[in-house]
Amino acid sequence: MSSTIHILLAITYIFIGISVIVLTLFLLKGRRHKKYQFIINNLDRDKNLIISANVLSELNKVESLINNDDLRKTYDEWVNRFNKIKDVDIPEIEDSLLLIDEKFQNRDFKDLQKLIVEAELAILYAKTKANYLLNEIQEITLSEEKNREIITRLKAEYRKILQLYHNRENEYDIVKEPIDLQIENIDKLFSAFEVSLENNSYTEVAKIVKAIDDTIGNLKLIVEQAPDILVLSKNLIPNKLKELDIISGKLISEGYNLDYLNLEYNKEEINKKVSDVISRLKVLNIEDSMFELKTILDYIESIYNDFEKEKLARRRFEEYQRNIIIKVVNLEKINNNLIRKLDEIKYSYDLDNNDVKVIGDIKYELISVKDNYDFIISLYRGHKVAFSKLLREMDICNNNLLKTEEKLNYTLKSLNSLKEDEDRAREQLVEIEDILARSKDRINNYKLPVIPKNYFVELKEASFAIKEMTKELQKTPLSIKILNTRVDTARDLTLKLYNTTKELVKTAKMAEMAIVYGNRYRPVNRDIDSGLVKSENLFYKGNYKGSLEQAINAINIVEPGIYERLLDEYQN
Repeated sequence: MSSTIHILLAITYIFIGISVIVLTLFLLKGRRHKKYQFIINNLDRDKNLIISANVLSELNKVESLINNDDLRKTYDEWVNRFNKIKDVDIPEIEDSLLLIDEKFQNRDFKDLQKLIVEAELAILYAKTKANYLLNEIQEITLSEEKNREIITRLKAEYRKILQLYHNRENEYDIVKEPIDLQIENIDKLFSAFEVSLENNSYTEVAKIVKAIDDTIGNLKLIVEQAPDILVLSKNLIPNKLKELDIISGKLISEGYNLDYLNLEYNKEEINKKVSDVISRLKVLNIEDSMFELKTILDYIESIYNDFEKEKLARRRFEEYQRNIIIKVVNLEKINNNLIRKLDEIKYSYDLDNNDVKVIGDIKYELISVKDNYDFIISLYRGHKVAFSKLLREMDICNNNLLKTEEKLNYTLKSLNSLKEDEDRAREQLVEIEDILARSKDRINNYKLPVIPKNYFVELKEASFAIKEMTKELQKTPLSIKILNTRVDTARDLTLKLYNTTKELVKTAKMAEMAIVYGNRYRPVNRDIDSGLVKSENLFYKGNYKGSLEQAINAINIVEPGIYERLLDEYQN
């Protein structure tokens, strides 16, 4: 029974699976069928839209306008192209669509996609030809309306130009006659437009409209810019050139060299350029004229700036001329004084040639600066170089002098520091000897039963260091490097002795104070008495630190914290 149920279930599952597969295939097939049906319908609709009623309507309009051979020839060509689309391209597309429909009905989907693509391309090609034909035809049928609109706009613009021209008529000078001729030409073109429109000469109409547009555009530029071009080229620029002549002549008479500006050559080029602008203006050609004239004005302004730079450069040059030579002389005096004392300085402070080499270097640097300065002054006196260039050379000369001055100041500071080190060493000798004396007095004033050996060792070291320092100060020549070492050694050892003495006396005093303080407890406590006896023995042997510790430990039995109280009492 169980086996039979399993078999039935298996058959059921197989049946359901087959049903699902069949249903899926059916749905996919139906979906593909709908897709191709939709595409075929769209192709048929696009085919019907290739030739619209507008083409025939526009051709009929052109036929009614024909009154010359050119238009008749153009019309016949358009009819032939229309008939070719209607009688050749459309039937071919219809044949393709019939083949597609046949393949679709027979469910021959293998070649169907390729046929659809070919049909789409054929329809697109035919539609493009039909649209292009329609646009060409409408160039004629809509020509009058479109050109009338353009001409109306151009006439309005033309009236504004004429109004501007007549308002400023006296400003046009040499260009007035060419402008009047241009106005006369434009009027003739407007008349020609009307005649061509009357005769349906649409090809000529388009050419005339373009000619009117170009001519009015050029006339507008002429009317707007010609007065400014005339003012710049005949008044402003010539006047500025005359002013440049006056200023440059005055500067040259005052000793300025302006050769680097090439003024004469540049003025000739400017005059040529201005003459060319005027010549082109007479034939109503103003292309780049304003740009060229403004460039000339910018150049002239730059010349004015160059004049001001030359004046400023001269003032600064004259300041350098006075200051540099004065500074060179002063630095030479200082350096020459060092050179005269060079042997003395080397001997007094035990310096070698390398230590004082910089003094000789400074001498040659000052000579180089002076030679350079003299050369620049010779150029200045010959009036052969512009002040701007002379100033640049003087800047270099002054910078070199500043570097040399800095080097000399550093040398003087270094030499002065040698003397200062010597004087400071002598002052410190007095201070060190005083510290040593105070250390001795302190140890002598407090009658210690025993003085530790380390005190005498440190005393001997400090005394020897002071003697060595004294010997070094008495030497001739004096070596500052060695002297500074001797000073540091003597100072460190003396301070070390002073601190040892101070600590030794302090510890001894506190130990003695602790023993005296602890005597009050001797009768009542044997341990305290025993500890104090040990403390006294250490004290008389010179072990003051051990004596202090022993006394404090003994007293601490009855008075904890005795060390802090003894220290406070000692300090107070």
